[in-house]
Amino acid sequence: MKLACSQTLLALSLVTLAPLAHARKIDPAPFHPEKAPALVGPYAPNQRLASAERLAGGQLQGPEEIAIDADGYVYTGTADGTIKKISRQGEVTTFANTGGHPLGLDFDAAGQLLVAEPYSGLLRVTADGKVTILVQDYEGEKLGLVDDVKVASDGRIYFTEASRKYPLDKYQLDFLEARANGRLFRYDPLTAETELLLDNLYFANGIALSAEEDFLIVAETSRYRLTRYWLQGPRAGEREIFLDNLPGLPDTISSNGEGTIWVAYFSVRDRLIDGLQPYPWLKGLLAKLPTKLLPKPKAYSLVVAYDENGNVLQALHDPTGKNIGNITSVEEYKGELYMGSLTGDAIGVIRIED
Repeated sequence: MKLACSQTLLALSLVTLAPLAHARKIDPAPFHPEKAPALVGPYAPNQRLASAERLAGGQLQGPEEIAIDADGYVYTGTADGTIKKISRQGEVTTFANTGGHPLGLDFDAAGQLLVAEPYSGLLRVTADGKVTILVQDYEGEKLGLVDDVKVASDGRIYFTEASRKYPLDKYQLDFLEARANGRLFRYDPLTAETELLLDNLYFANGIALSAEEDFLIVAETSRYRLTRYWLQGPRAGEREIFLDNLPGLPDTISSNGEGTIWVAYFSVRDRLIDGLQPYPWLKGLLAKLPTKLLPKPKAYSLVVAYDENGNVLQALHDPTGKNIGNITSVEEYKGELYMGSLTGDAIGVIRIED
């Protein structure tokens, strides 16, 4: 009843505010989320991230994703369009400028940095900072919000397009629309050919390859789930739900190459946001509001480790979200976790406990 009353009051407010707002039309679909799982058992809250080190604190602007080179330098894309190179001591230099806001990052075997750039497409950056566009469109259509990238051991490159309809600065509209606007691609640098592997994904976000690279996992953020796509074996080319009805919004994910899948959660689930999803008319009204007034998940820091069967190995929390912010990426490197945040100003670092 409390939720229903909140929706009614919100709707009345929207009717009043809508004429003053920018008119933006979306095509919302009803989505009926399952009740969010309680944060109990392996998901039980703790304070482990509250004391994480803030590497380069105050020197970064929206360090969404992380890649670490062979010498241990951390690379991250920031909101001013630059890719920063950070030493373990926190010294920050500018490595390259791609424009936009570089998101997903990963190194290939030659030490070149692959970049998922939400406005320019799939990019490659050489060691001297030279930027080349590898993929900008598919079948004559310009790519939309290119989000994450992972390079396989054979050199082929997997990347996601979170939304083919809405740009990064309007990504909330994709969540409100609740339609499958995302895709997963594979690019072969030897042939320069791009292959569509999966269509109809719900905000296709992070990618992780399994230890044997026989499958990959892709995060469908707006459906609170992880989807598995088989790359090898008798089920090659098939998709299935790997984990469903997750306790938060899965963002960028990664593998440690030894059977552990790390998932960065942008936030935990919100009852009000879930409660709005079944009502297209209400979401249509919300879309007319300025982006800064749209509902946002609360501040909460959470990363979770799963094995390749989907079992929770450990969960790290900061329920206040004050130290690092809403975490959007996580990478394991030499016994430490490195965490990025689209809304933060530092890279979080913490030792992994056995």
